[in-house]
Amino acid sequence: MGVGGNFWDLLKPFARHEGFQFLRGKRVAVDLSHWIVQNETAMKASHARKPHLRLTFFRTINLFSKFGALPLFVVDGTPSSLKSRARITRFLQASGIDPSSFPIAESGVSVERNKAFNKCVKECLVLLELLGIPVMHAKGEAEALCAQLNRGGYVEACITADSDAFLYGAKCVIKCIHPNSKVPMECYYISDIEAGLGLRRNHLIAIALLVGNDHDLNGIQGVGLETAVRFAKSCSEEEILNRLSEIGSGQRMLFDGDVDLNDNPSPSCTPDKISLSRRQSHCSFCGHPGTKRVHFNSTCNSCDNGIGEGCTRKPEGFKCDCMSCDKDRKVKELEKHESWQMKVCSKIASGSNFPNREIMDMYLSNNHGHFVEDEDLVVSWESPKTEMLIDFLSFHQNWEPSFIRKKLFSMLSTIYLRNKAINREEFLLYDQYKFDSIQRSKMRYGHHLFVIRWRKTTNDVTGSVMGGVPAEQQTDPRIPESDEVEESVDLLDDANIPLIYHVDDENWFLLTDEDVDLVRAAFPKEVDQFLREKESKQLKSKRRSGSKVGGPEIESAKKPGEVQLSITEFYRSNKAHHQEKQGDDEAGKSRHQGSEAKEKRKGWSGSNLSKSARRRLLFK
Repeated sequence: MGVGGNFWDLLKPFARHEGFQFLRGKRVAVDLSHWIVQNETAMKASHARKPHLRLTFFRTINLFSKFGALPLFVVDGTPSSLKSRARITRFLQASGIDPSSFPIAESGVSVERNKAFNKCVKECLVLLELLGIPVMHAKGEAEALCAQLNRGGYVEACITADSDAFLYGAKCVIKCIHPNSKVPMECYYISDIEAGLGLRRNHLIAIALLVGNDHDLNGIQGVGLETAVRFAKSCSEEEILNRLSEIGSGQRMLFDGDVDLNDNPSPSCTPDKISLSRRQSHCSFCGHPGTKRVHFNSTCNSCDNGIGEGCTRKPEGFKCDCMSCDKDRKVKELEKHESWQMKVCSKIASGSNFPNREIMDMYLSNNHGHFVEDEDLVVSWESPKTEMLIDFLSFHQNWEPSFIRKKLFSMLSTIYLRNKAINREEFLLYDQYKFDSIQRSKMRYGHHLFVIRWRKTTNDVTGSVMGGVPAEQQTDPRIPESDEVEESVDLLDDANIPLIYHVDDENWFLLTDEDVDLVRAAFPKEVDQFLREKESKQLKSKRRSGSKVGGPEIESAKKPGEVQLSITEFYRSNKAHHQEKQGDDEAGKSRHQGSEAKEKRKGWSGSNLSKSARRRLLFK
C-alpha cells in the first residue's frame, strides 16, 4: 500500500518508461513480499501448484538472464506494533467489522503475518538460495531496507509497489514491469518528483501523516490528498515536520503569511500592508470608478475615445483594475486563504497524538538492516545448485528434471558468458556444452540479440538438458541465419526454453538468445567474424537483387545497333504462345504482323531518329 489517498496517481505523470537494457549489469533490490502479494489474486485464479514458487523461479531467471540484472532480494522482518495494529484494522474493515468495537491492541505488541504467508516466504527463500541469489533480512519493512540500499548506492533501483519507499529515502523505484513492451520498466525517480511537484522527502512524510499510511490508516479525517499536498508545500522541507508538531500540539495555528502557493496571495499581501478603506463606488454601466449619473453627463477617462459618444457597456466577466479594486481583491484572497488554512489547522489540532513521532522516526531512520552503513557490504551471486534445485522443484512442483534443466539453461548461459568475459580460460557450460557459433541475429521488442549455438561435447545425453526430449519436439537445424523480426515473448513471468536439435547421433546442439554486448565481451573475435560474414552476405544479396532489377540480362539480349525490344515481345506469355497454334489463319496473320514490325524496326534502326524518339514510336 504505502501512502494512502491514491498517492501513485499523483506520481503517475512523472513516471519514466525505461527500455529493455535499463537493468543490464545493475544491482536491483527486490521486495519479495511485493512479488507474492501483488500476484495473489492472479495466482489463486490459475490453480497452479504452489504458484509462489513458480512465480519466483521464472521471474528470477528472466530478471537475471534476459534483463541482465543482478537481483538482491529483501525479506520483511518483525513488523512494528503500529504496523500490526494497522494490519488488524485493515482486516476488520475488509471483513465488514467496525474496528472500534474491538479493544485496542497494547502498545509495543507486534503481530506476525499469518502462517500460510510465512510458509510461502520460507519456501521462496530456499529456492533463491538454490539459485545462488543473495537475500537480506530487514529489521522491519522490506521496502525500507530496499530504500536504504538504494540511497546508500548499494543498488541502483528498487522493485516494489509500496509508495512509502520514497519516504524511506529511495532514489529510483520500479513500480511494475510490463513484459510485452519495448519499454517494460515503469520507473519513478525522486529527482523528477522534486522537480515536477516541488515535494521533497520530508514533504512526502508530511503528506503520509495527513492522508494515512501503512502504520496509521486514518491520518487526519477530512484532509484529502490534494489538500495535504497544498498544505505540505506551504513550508520548506526543513520546517514542515516541526510545523506539523507545533500545530498538532496547539502551539501554532497559522503560518504567519510565509506561504508560497500558486493560488495564494504573495507574501507582500499581509493585513498590515493592505488598506482596509472603503471600496470606491463604480459605475454599473461601464464598471469604472465613478457613479452612473456622472458618467451620463460626461464620458469617464477610461472610456473616453475622443468621439464623445459616452461610456461603453462593460463586457461579461469584466474586472476593474483600479487601485481600489486591486486592494479589495487582495483582502478577499487573504481572508479566503486564512479561512482555508485555519480549517486545516483546526483538523490537525483535533487529532489525537498527531503527528506520531514514532512514525516520523521510522521514516527518517537509516538503520533498517543488519549491517552498518558506510561500511563495505559484500554481496555475491553464485552459480545455481542444479541437482539440488531439480530435486526441490520436482518435489514441490512435480516438474520433470528435463523441463527444469531447460528452463534453467538461460541463467546458466548468462553466468557462463559473464565469467568468460572476465576469465578467458576455456571451460564448458554446464560441464557438457561448448560454444560453437553464432547462428543468427534477431530482434525482440526493439532489442538486438544473438542466437548462440552450443555444441554438446559428450554423446551421453542422460541427465543433460536434452534428456527425455521426444524426437517430434526436436528442432529442425535448418534455421535461417538472419531473422531480425519482432518476437512476442513474455520476458518476466515465464522462462524461454532453449531450442534443441541434432544433426546425427553424435552432434547435438542447443540454441539460446543472448545479449549482443554480453556475447561480444565473451567472444569478441567470433562476433567480429559473424558481423563481417553477415555484411558480406547482405552485399551479395543486394548485388543479386540489383542485377535482376537493373537489367544486365536485358542488356545482354541487345546487340549493338539493334532497337530495344518491347516488353510484350521480350517477355512472351504462354497464353499468346498458345493462341499462335490455334489455326493457320491466325498464324499467318501473326507472321504478317511480325514481318511488318520487323521491317519497321529495321527502318528505324537505320534512320536518323534519336533513341528516345524510336522508343516512343515503338511503344505507341
